[in-house]
Amino acid sequence: MALQPEIEKALNDQITAEFASSYAYLGMAAFLEAESLPGMAQWMRTQSQEEWTHGMKIYQFVLDRDGRVALGELGAAATEYESPLAVFEAAAAHERKITGLINDLYAKATEARDFASLPLLDWFVAEQVEEEAAVNQIVDDLRRAGGEGHTILMLDREMAARTTVPAEPGA
Repeated sequence: MALQPEIEKALNDQITAEFASSYAYLGMAAFLEAESLPGMAQWMRTQSQEEWTHGMKIYQFVLDRDGRVALGELGAAATEYESPLAVFEAAAAHERKITGLINDLYAKATEARDFASLPLLDWFVAEQVEEEAAVNQIVDDLRRAGGEGHTILMLDREMAARTTVPAEPGA
């Protein structure tokens, strides 16, 4: 079943948003690396890879539905922040934005009766719950740390453990 033009465009916009997310997280990783927080930088690099994978998941879906992939422009990624807390607050705000985009896409697909897109979008809805929860926990931890060096270092080392992108169902 071929994609309706408005759904194809919305999916292509989401591909661009996912790739932009990847780029944004890479910029955040660069800041954290410059601040000598390699564990937090590793967490962000892994997040960047995960977002790229999300974009490719939609990319392949568009192709599987006989659609045309159209890649949008990516803006420059920020690489300067006030603090590690500011980085993760920006990540939390970004994830809320992506959740809104996914929800809008889901509503559009439902309205267009594009039921073939809903299983893919169900996966993304659930994924966004996990994404927001993970980054919100880090924000909470950093706020509790209050800038204390030893606590920041402990969190940095803990975050270094995230080294691979989780396997996706059906991948």
